[in-house]
Amino acid sequence: MKGKNTSGFTLIELLIVMIILGLIASLVGPRMFGRVSSAKTGTARTQIELLGTALDAYRLDNGAYPTSAQGLNALREQTQGLKTWRGPYLPKPVPLDPWDRPYFYRSPGDHGDYDLYSYGLDGQPGGEEENEDILSWEN
Repeated sequence: MKGKNTSGFTLIELLIVMIILGLIASLVGPRMFGRVSSAKTGTARTQIELLGTALDAYRLDNGAYPTSAQGLNALREQTQGLKTWRGPYLPKPVPLDPWDRPYFYRSPGDHGDYDLYSYGLDGQPGGEEENEDILSWEN
């Protein structure tokens, strides 16, 4: 009888490896998902700051912030009657928040010359952690 081919893994060995990988994933997975949530919140804060910088440049050129009716699109497209517009003030279209919803913009605002905010993951006012509102006047 010639020698048996003994290369490869047994079913038991494969099951043990799969169990170990499952345990590692169960320990690491929740930590990674928590970081994704905080990364989205950080992205929203950064985008609000960048939009605020563009709004300030708009105000310097035109003497006032865009009205609520004009909205953030005034940073990309010239509205009629503005001869001092030197935009576009954003290199790309106005971004959506990290949860794929438009940012809320109001000018004049209740907390300053303008209010710019996102309602977070749940899309509702208020909330904590992932659902926390990201507000321009609290940055």
